[in-house]
Amino acid sequence: MRAGAGLGRLLWTVQPHRSSCRRGTPARLLQPWVLICRSHGGLMAQYGTEQRGQLHSPDFRLYFKNSKGKYISPFHDIPLFAGSNEDKEIPAKRSKNSESEVVLNMVVEVPRWTNAKMEIATKEPLNPIKQDVKQGKLRYVANIFPHKGYIWNYGAFPQTWEDPNHKDDSTGCCGDNDPIDVCEIGSQKLVFCAFKVRMFGEVVPVKVLGILGLIDEGETDWKVLALSVDDPESQKIHNIDDVRKFKPGYLEATVDWFRLYKVPDRKPENQFAFNGTFKDKAFAFEIIQSTHEYWKALLHKKADGGAIKCTNTQLDTSPYCCNEEEVQAIVQSVPSPTEDYPVSKEVDKWHFLRQ
Repeated sequence: MRAGAGLGRLLWTVQPHRSSCRRGTPARLLQPWVLICRSHGGLMAQYGTEQRGQLHSPDFRLYFKNSKGKYISPFHDIPLFAGSNEDKEIPAKRSKNSESEVVLNMVVEVPRWTNAKMEIATKEPLNPIKQDVKQGKLRYVANIFPHKGYIWNYGAFPQTWEDPNHKDDSTGCCGDNDPIDVCEIGSQKLVFCAFKVRMFGEVVPVKVLGILGLIDEGETDWKVLALSVDDPESQKIHNIDDVRKFKPGYLEATVDWFRLYKVPDRKPENQFAFNGTFKDKAFAFEIIQSTHEYWKALLHKKADGGAIKCTNTQLDTSPYCCNEEEVQAIVQSVPSPTEDYPVSKEVDKWHFLRQ
């Protein structure tokens, strides 16, 4: 696969309920799929996706379904804690016997080495994944030498929210109004597959390694560094120091990436809390837990979310829980999938910046 390959070329047919998978014919349409994720405690959950609209177009949407085929919100209905039964109510604060045992669900928005800026649509009902649009144009992150697109599998933790009305003590800035971001640094897709990238829309059990405090255009935008529990290196990488030992240069590359990624758009370099130093996983859990609490307040109408849509189907205690008829109307209002648009030539352009 050439370096400039588009996101659509990374989407392969995945057969459910098999112990092995192979690379199939590239799908021109993103077919609904079901992925079985396994945590260290056994079978975790099944989630599926359904495409609406055209990939690489403003009307593209990827909706999520649970194991019963019911539409769900990846923002609100997928539990933060992997393997929990918390998907039917707004979860209470969990006690932790050991941080190393805590496994969280990550929703993959952008596969590694791709450029399309896919994201959970927080301001749309059911919060499907869509490609971000700015000034009428689809957004693609630039290739800044030597980095091709995103250098990790990039996504978010469900049931978290960086409150724009709360000024963070560490950064001195308010939250960016989004779920907290996650950079998954694993070397393989799954232990029984040969791929090295995830598919967007996957729900991946990960363990937290540390956190970076990005200040993006005056907003707090935490970046959690994580590793899939299914990754072969999960047995030896447990914290930020282990990343330095076994993946030398990766932390520095991550800081450089976030510092420079908006410069090709003629914007200034981003700034960081703690002078761009990664904080340990204990600090990361404190931040994640606080954003989880902010999300719970949002779902109970105890916080002002502005234009954020809290529509959900699984949280019975939330006033935003909706019925099947309402959900069907939401999905059917989006165009049916057709053949994908070609990917923008922006993904083949390289930028060389002075360091």
